[in-house]
Order: sequence, then structure tokens, then C-alpha cells
Amino acid sequence: MTTIQKKPRIGQVNPIAHLTTEDLEAMAVELDAIRQSVVDTRGEADARYIRRVIKTQRSLELGSRVVLLASIFPPAWIVGTAGLSVAKILENMEIGHNILHGQWDWMRDPKIHSTTWEWDSATPAAQWKYAHNELHHNFTNVIGKDNDLGYGIMRVDEDQPWLPMHLGQPLWNFVNALFFEYGIAAYDVELRGAMLHKTTKDPKFQREFKAVLAKIRRQVTKDYVVHPAASALTGSFLTTIAANFTANTVRNLWSHSVIMCGHFPEGVQTFEKRSIDGETKPEWYVRQMLGSANISGSKLMHIMTGNLSHQIEHHLFPDLPSNRYGEIAPKVKDLFERYGLDYCERPLSQQVYSAWHKVVRLSLPNGWLDQTTTRNLPGQLKRLYQMTTGGPKVRRALQARMTQENRRMAKAA
Repeated sequence: MTTIQKKPRIGQVNPIAHLTTEDLEAMAVELDAIRQSVVDTRGEADARYIRRVIKTQRSLELGSRVVLLASIFPPAWIVGTAGLSVAKILENMEIGHNILHGQWDWMRDPKIHSTTWEWDSATPAAQWKYAHNELHHNFTNVIGKDNDLGYGIMRVDEDQPWLPMHLGQPLWNFVNALFFEYGIAAYDVELRGAMLHKTTKDPKFQREFKAVLAKIRRQVTKDYVVHPAASALTGSFLTTIAANFTANTVRNLWSHSVIMCGHFPEGVQTFEKRSIDGETKPEWYVRQMLGSANISGSKLMHIMTGNLSHQIEHHLFPDLPSNRYGEIAPKVKDLFERYGLDYCERPLSQQVYSAWHKVVRLSLPNGWLDQTTTRNLPGQLKRLYQMTTGGPKVRRALQARMTQENRRMAKAA
């Protein structure tokens, strides 16, 4: 086995230790058959689905913007803002994300094609397709290769060394959620890496960075100049700006939550760079299965998440039409059960809580949160202060002591 880290921690075991190479190959054959069953049957009904969703989204956005022309009146502001928020979520999640994946290219409709679609986001479609389709989907949950895992600003695995700067990661994850589309734009263009490696003057980076700035300028002009100006005749200039800002923020918080639920809740596996050397297709399948998580819920909720509530199925088959993931999910889940794998699926509220709990847990030294109670809180805070203000030698010594204490607690439990 080469694709999953063999690093059992306290109370954990390697989740695929019981599978043989023959098991993985047999499982891959079944997954290929599931994919082919959709490819063989996709057709007019699927085409009608995506066209209907696009028509609904455009009608909702147009109607909401018309209502916002009179947004100086509170009822109009509430209705228009709510409608625009839903329209923006639909545009990003079920339409933009999936069209840019090439899920609807088979229709050969030039208006609904991954090569021509541009979406309502700060990230230019071409840059997002490379960062998401090429990097995230090929290197799913591989630390240091998958920017979607912690967005390059958070500690996402216990094996990463804890540093005092990680104490702030719940805060900057929240800030990232508020301005998510701009965070995505920054790491799609690899702004942090360019600044760290002082390559901001590289011609390729300069070209891509200018494309991002141009896209942001168009987005800002549309939402904060053109549409508010149209509302000025009714005295609704400022209220329309507020409505657009609110709708963008709601969309950002929603999409951040859904995407964080896909790969970050407790129980989802992460992988080392070296673990994918020589990875076979069956092993790639297993990494997608164990590195992703689903959200259970209603059909409406699945549509509003862009069917990323079926993140496991999406990562196994990213080019299949999103409306078919729900159909194949029971078959994939059955396969998980037959091969003794954990199908990580919970309601939205539980997945969001789990993901945020992990963000907080990993913002602290390993095991600190587990062994902290109201009775020992003063001592634990003193230990945390020592680890924060001490050097690497102090941190390593205190971390080793906490790890030993946690092992003793686990044995005694």
C-alpha cells in the first residue's frame, strides 16, 4: 500500500490495512462500471436539467435586481437581497463550478461549455480551472500540494509541527470565509507563494495577476457602481450597494462552508506528498474516497450546494453531470460498506461543526484540547503560554510530555 499514510495515532488505525491489492483492483472495476452507467445514459433529460437551472437562476437574479431598484423601502431590500443571494449561490455552485469542470461539455452547446463560460466570481475561469481541476482534483488532500486543504493558511494535520502563529487560524479562517471569492482568487494565482519566493516580477505571475485585478474590477463595477447607479433614481443607491455586499457575503459564507465540509471534517484522511509516488488508479480512487466527505439532506439542499454534498462521488467522477451524483451515491455507499471503508456523511450542521472543531483543535498543540478540563485549565493555559513564548526546543519537550500523557489517558480509558 502506498497511497495512505501509515501513521496510526492514539485510538486510530490505518483504514485500509485490511484491503489487499486485489481488493483495490476489484473495487476500481466496480467504480469504473458505475461511471460508465451514467456516461451511457446521459442525454436530453440531463440537458433539460442544466438549462432549466440556468433559466431559473437568471430569472431570479433579474427579478431581484429589479426589486432592488426600490430597495430604499425595507420590504423590497429584504426580498431583493434574499433573491440575489440565492441567485449568486446557484450561479457559483450548481452552474459555474460544474460547467467549468466540463460536466456539460458533452452537450456540445457552446453557451454551456467549460471553454466559454465565465462566472460571477473574482477568480478568472481559466485560472480557477487550473488550480481546481488540475491541482486540487489530482492532489486531493495531499498536504503541500492541495491548496484547497487549509487554503495554504492553516495547519491541517497533526503531523505538521505546531507553531504559535497557528493560534490565530480560527480567526483568519473566518475572515477568509467572509471574503472567500477573493481568498480563492489569491491562492489560484499563488500570490502567497510568489511573495514568499519573491517571484512577483515573473512575467507569468504578472500576466495572471493582472487578469485577476481586471476580473475584480469588473465584478466591483457591476455590483457596486452600475446596479446601484440604476437605483439612484429612486434614492436606492446606497441600499443597493448594501444589498449587493450582503448577497456576496452570504454567497461567500455558504460556499466556504460547503467546500470546507468536503475535505476537512473529522474522519477525513490526509496524505503526504511521498505517499502518492507511483500511485495506481485503484489507489487514486481510494484516496478520493477517504479524502472526501458528504452532506446528507434534501434535494433542494443538494442543488444549493452544487451537488458538492455528494463530494465523494464528485471526486471519484468529477466530469459526470452533477444531477446524477445522487443517483449513484447509494451504489458508491454500498461499495464502501462491502469493502469495510468509512463513508463520511453527516447533516450540514454536523459537518460544519466538525470542520470548525478541527480548525480549532489544530490551532492548538496536539492533544492540548483533549486533556483540558475546567479543573486543569489554569495549568493548561500556563503550558500553552510556555509553548507560545518558548523556542522550538521548549515546544518539542512540552509536546512530547503531552503526547505521553494522552497515551496514558487512552490506555486508562
